[in-house]
Amino acid sequence: MSEQQNRRDAYWKANLKIMAWCLVAWFVASFGLGILLVDVLDKFHLFGYPLGFWFAQQGSVYVFLIVIFFYAWRMNRLDHEHDVHEE
Repeated sequence: MSEQQNRRDAYWKANLKIMAWCLVAWFVASFGLGILLVDVLDKFHLFGYPLGFWFAQQGSVYVFLIVIFFYAWRMNRLDHEHDVHEE
């Protein structure tokens, strides 16, 4: 396998790792905290609402936005690390 192909494979593997962690974070926030652990979280309140309800309605959206910005920031760094960034 050529050196260029090895670099492409390393870049793609790193991209998939970042994407997997982002999806896990979003899944935990939306499904885990908003559905599975809602009864436990409802014992606490945030802005006057039960925390489980808040995660189901608002929190998962905020986490999704954070994940989008994190992914863009991290991919920009990855592009520079692998020298595939745009000029």
